[in-house]
Amino acid sequence: MKAAIRSRAFQSPMQQRWITSSPTVSAAGKTSPLPADAFDLKPKSPFYFDTGYSLFAKRPSRPFPPPSGPFSVPLSTHNRSRDRRSYVNGEMIRGITNGDDAVLVGENFIGANDGVGAWATREKGHAALWSRLILHFWALEAERDASVTDAAATSSEPNPVEYLQKAYEQAVTATSSPNEWNGTTTACAALLHYSTKEPGIPLLYVTNLGDSQCLVMRPKDQSIVYKTSEQWHWFDCPRQLGTNSPDTPIANAVMDKVPIEENDVVLAMSDGVVDNLWEHEVLESVVDSIRRWESGEGGASAGDRAGGAGGGMLFVAEELVKAARTIAEDPYAESPFMERAVEEGLAMEGGHRDSRDSTIGVRLFNFETRQDVIERRRCLKTLAMYCVASPA
Repeated sequence: MKAAIRSRAFQSPMQQRWITSSPTVSAAGKTSPLPADAFDLKPKSPFYFDTGYSLFAKRPSRPFPPPSGPFSVPLSTHNRSRDRRSYVNGEMIRGITNGDDAVLVGENFIGANDGVGAWATREKGHAALWSRLILHFWALEAERDASVTDAAATSSEPNPVEYLQKAYEQAVTATSSPNEWNGTTTACAALLHYSTKEPGIPLLYVTNLGDSQCLVMRPKDQSIVYKTSEQWHWFDCPRQLGTNSPDTPIANAVMDKVPIEENDVVLAMSDGVVDNLWEHEVLESVVDSIRRWESGEGGASAGDRAGGAGGGMLFVAEELVKAARTIAEDPYAESPFMERAVEEGLAMEGGHRDSRDSTIGVRLFNFETRQDVIERRRCLKTLAMYCVASPA
């Protein structure tokens, strides 16, 4: 399975393909970019994600603030002066922005934050910055924790809620005076680890705040094993982190530990996916796309196609994004959001043209059974999708 090994070198932007046709922006790739020094921080878990993602935005994101003050170090070297990537506290901001949302796809951490688009109408509003920064700091906290990165700390467990609390506090600092930017975002992520009692058993730490959703699927049974619960203040107003919000991770985030099996599928999605596709439609799309990939559809393979291996996760991601986008742009389609709106006494029909993002983990593959193993680690096939559209 060299494809999974190559996916660890996901950091090059050349692995992404971008399609732009104003005002929409689409992109696809295997993982979100990482700085070069991040390659030295390998998780101690014997499992990792093999990834792919697909993106769609109705409109481009608002540009990030220029480097100044504590938000980013000055561009002082010849090499850095040619670097157009955004930095905070001297570090490249991880993840990918699409519209007002952010997605981060790594070898043991996948997440999707849904930025509240209404901030785009405010002079100092920048939901995209908030969603991206919180995801960036969240991933960094997970990397720095010895229970995730230190192989010697075998008895300790990760604490994703604590990581998110620290990330939230750092985002508040980074967006405060003199670099004041306002915004709010939901947060949803899955951290791949293992049981401290049974290190050979993969364990998923799922954290959610707001109306994003994480699903764990079992394609072999065509079933949904786990689902997060949405958190609302009232209809269409989810719990969120940021400016003027009373919500905080330590008080409101919910974390569950989910045992998973080989060939399971893990999805972390924003409300834009679940507003337009019912759970059974998401399940059907993923299972059908994996089967089509195995039969030879979806382009060239980097190896074995079984269970979506060899590059199939990218194909499955793109197919799911197409399905969500089709409903979102159909003014007459029935959708979960329409159903909930009617229950609230609101007159509405069609899909929900709002932020849509998701991250999916697919197929746990046991490298131990292969002769061409480079590292004796197990691989959780992971698919990450990101689909964003601003309100109509």
